[in-house]
Amino acid sequence: MQNIYGYTKEMLSDYFVNMGEKSFKATQVFEWLYQKRVSSFNEMTNIKKDVIEKLEKDFNTQMIKIVKKLETNDTHKYLFELSDKNYIEAVVMDHDYGSSVCVSSEVGCNMGCAFCESGRLKKQRNLETYEMVEQILLIEKDLNIRISSVVIMGIGEPFDNYDNVIKFLYIINDAKGLAIGSRHITVSTCGLVPKILEFANFPLQVNLAVSLHAAYDDLRDKLMPVNKVYKINELIAAIKEYYKKTNRRVTIEYVMLDSVNDSLDDAKKLVNLLKGLNVYVNLIPYNKTNTLNFKKTSKDRVLKFGKYLQDNNITVTIRKEFGKEIQAACGQLRSKEVRI
Repeated sequence: MQNIYGYTKEMLSDYFVNMGEKSFKATQVFEWLYQKRVSSFNEMTNIKKDVIEKLEKDFNTQMIKIVKKLETNDTHKYLFELSDKNYIEAVVMDHDYGSSVCVSSEVGCNMGCAFCESGRLKKQRNLETYEMVEQILLIEKDLNIRISSVVIMGIGEPFDNYDNVIKFLYIINDAKGLAIGSRHITVSTCGLVPKILEFANFPLQVNLAVSLHAAYDDLRDKLMPVNKVYKINELIAAIKEYYKKTNRRVTIEYVMLDSVNDSLDDAKKLVNLLKGLNVYVNLIPYNKTNTLNFKKTSKDRVLKFGKYLQDNNITVTIRKEFGKEIQAACGQLRSKEVRI
């Protein structure tokens, strides 16, 4: 039995056609699930009884569970328990333009980035599509809000779970689904070059963010093991190809680590690397954990780093800090729960 929240509207359409029904019933089901938010097929009053019986036989609407929530005035951190007793996290951040959610895509992560709490818990499995969709559904119900933007940047590497993530994108973007505009959806990758090139052919105009965190191979090798497989030059070439095909600007994520990657020399190397690319750099204040030895760069140093980039024609944003009081960095809440 499949979970209905893992089916795109197109998949449901094929399901109905194969049983001899009209394809538009997929739209009706989506409206009930995502607009009227019913949790039982019996509540779908414009669908025939025999079709309801078939849906009940083939699908379930089982939800993952919220087991813990930590909050500040602008951040809400959720710990979810899955049916196999694994844990994942999501974080909601309140902005003046609406609420954004950072969702997880895997149980654990094999990328092993040195500064990331998620990487301490090795990958157990991919998240199914429905487990990603339900993170948003449960949060919207719990907070009584509508999520306006989504970032796939929680636990896991999205492109390491490519097929399920793609289905998730279709569902949350669908006008009859969660109806989140494609320009308000961002997929963040640590740099899986073949998948960046594949994603360049994805038809929805979602955003791509690349976690760089170092501008030269020696340092990035130490911080991000993926760099030993796909060197920076290969990554930059993939970003160029992505832009050539999509005409969409790429976000470069750069976490600021004290005395590691935050010197003026690091800024100069970053300028030289990104010169001529249609990208902007998002400088991220490090959210310190109790288990990793990295420290947060001072605000003054972050500002100087950003000013150097701006003075050299690199567009820069500095991410607002969210949730440092409630372990909002990826993996922090989960790692406490499973006690590693």
